[in-house]
Amino acid sequence: MGEKVLVTGGAGYIGSHCVVELIEAGFTPVVIDNFSNAIRNSGTPESLCRIEKILKTKIEFRELDLLNQAGLDQIFKEHQFSAVMHFAGLKAVGESVQKPLMYYRVNLTGTINLLETMQKHGVHNIVFSSSATVYGDPKKLPIDEVHPVGGCTNPYGKTKYFIEEMIVDQCRAQKDWNAVLLRYFNPIGAHHSGMIGEDPQGIPNNLLPYIAQVAIGRREYLNVFGNDYNTPDGTGVRDYIHVVDLAKGHIAALKKLKENCGCKVYNLGTGTGYSVLQMVQAMEKASGKQIKYKVVPRREGDIASCYADPTLAEKELGWTAVFGLERMCNTPWQQVEQGGNSH
Repeated sequence: MGEKVLVTGGAGYIGSHCVVELIEAGFTPVVIDNFSNAIRNSGTPESLCRIEKILKTKIEFRELDLLNQAGLDQIFKEHQFSAVMHFAGLKAVGESVQKPLMYYRVNLTGTINLLETMQKHGVHNIVFSSSATVYGDPKKLPIDEVHPVGGCTNPYGKTKYFIEEMIVDQCRAQKDWNAVLLRYFNPIGAHHSGMIGEDPQGIPNNLLPYIAQVAIGRREYLNVFGNDYNTPDGTGVRDYIHVVDLAKGHIAALKKLKENCGCKVYNLGTGTGYSVLQMVQAMEKASGKQIKYKVVPRREGDIASCYADPTLAEKELGWTAVFGLERMCNTPWQQVEQGGNSH
């Protein structure tokens, strides 16, 4: 039995890929999730059932919402955790603009409950799933970790920023706390087995699953939100990172916590930006299908360009993204073809 790590939101897209990497790195994940973005297979999330098949192992799972502090307290009583990986939260930019109070309640209150419970039970190591949205509209590109934060363009981004601030303050107040805040750029792709990946319920908020669903015929066309941005082809430019690369970054972060690192912040990205239309072309190549798209008005809260300077993570975590664009597009297509709809 390796060290136990509590994984909140571990049945979701990124959380489930991190569960795979945790197990492969010799840790024992204990997963909690409230099924807000996971498919149920009897009492267990489908994604975890598939991981159990892939890795021929059993994963401890508890259905639990972070707003249920008594339930959280109970799970900390039952287990001796060495660290927490915190993924749980609502994550759609557009929805957060329409329902800000729901985002603040779920993301902020849930995290306060988690941090209070960690403090009570003497668990003082956390890896937090943050986002490049904390940088707001970039003042300069590529974005490094000293770029100003907090000028967020939507409530989702603000919740990530506020949670970072809460964790920073907690580490400042309690010197025995260690935290690594990982600012993701745009995770895409799927596990090489094709059995787990991103296949959201309803209309996808993220580009790649949307394109994949158009390619396979589940949707008629892709909505391209705006083609009048100040970018080479007018469509938004983002730094897309393969989800397995991202997951490996979390293992590197866990190892960093062991150095009693205090509070550290790292970008997880590739350092290369691709436009929406470049991604459409790459997926056309991967799938061999024509992908129809329609230009619609910009989404509120979106920005023109955003890509990382990932140098610090390479220097201090020994981590770098290895998968290129072709691999990023092949794995989600393979997953959708196989019906690997675990989310």
